Amino acid sequence: MFNNPSSTGKVYLVGAGPGAVDLITVRGAKLLAQADIVFYDALVDPEMLELCPQAEKVAVGKRCGKLSSAQQFINKRLVDAAQKYQIIVRLKGGDPMMFGRADEEIQTLKNRQIEVEVVPGITAALAGAASIQQSLTLRGVSRSVAFITLAQGTNHSHANEDKAPQPIASPSADTLVYYMGRKDAAKIAQQLIQQSDHGGVHKQDTPVHILEAVSTAHERLWSSTLEQLASGKADGWFNSNSPALIMVGEALRHKAELVTTKSESSSTKIDNGLQDSQILANRTRRA
Repeated sequence: MFNNPSSTGKVYLVGAGPGAVDLITVRGAKLLAQADIVFYDALVDPEMLELCPQAEKVAVGKRCGKLSSAQQFINKRLVDAAQKYQIIVRLKGGDPMMFGRADEEIQTLKNRQIEVEVVPGITAALAGAASIQQSLTLRGVSRSVAFITLAQGTNHSHANEDKAPQPIASPSADTLVYYMGRKDAAKIAQQLIQQSDHGGVHKQDTPVHILEAVSTAHERLWSSTLEQLASGKADGWFNSNSPALIMVGEALRHKAELVTTKSESSSTKIDNGLQDSQILANRTRRA
């Protein structure tokens, strides 16, 4: 901590990683152990907060479709905390600089001359690739990767609040990873298939992996093709309470060996009307 207790505190934007508690960085864990106050996201595992027993803990998570903290309110809380505390941690799911509104928090703090530092974390796309043991790039097959979200902020302006969010055009990268794409999964696949008729690289038989709750004990995997995704085959599989990642590309064609649980619930899900071309697995993880 700072030697001068009257000095303005420093804010650390810390990446919590993809979900598993032990995937936070060493630097991030050390900062949690020193923090006076921690503002944490909704996706942060409650067990991770055991790394900061000495700190005041404030939930400021934002989840789509659920009651959540407005970004302006979070910004104000960080500024106020810097006037009172010396070490402030803003604990953000995944990596702070990936779809996390970090730019707004950083700019607000800098405008108030409050020191801020970013501590990176493992983003879900990389954790997902590690989990299925499939590289997002592959020599001779995939030389580019795009991380995409269709989610749009709702608290910037009310001028267009009556208009439905417009989907962005899919980039031309070889491998595509969609964050927060659960509600638009079938539309994403349909759009990619349509683009393949005009020179796009993602055709009907392009492999698709959907991962939920990456790196946690609740991780699940749905594997098939764009054609199956476009027809809505995954719609009933999604768990609305779990974050989902949609991965598309030829680099993902060769599947890793999957370990399925032997629980009755897992067996029920595997037999729940899935096509022969699909793989559904629940992972079990041990510390």
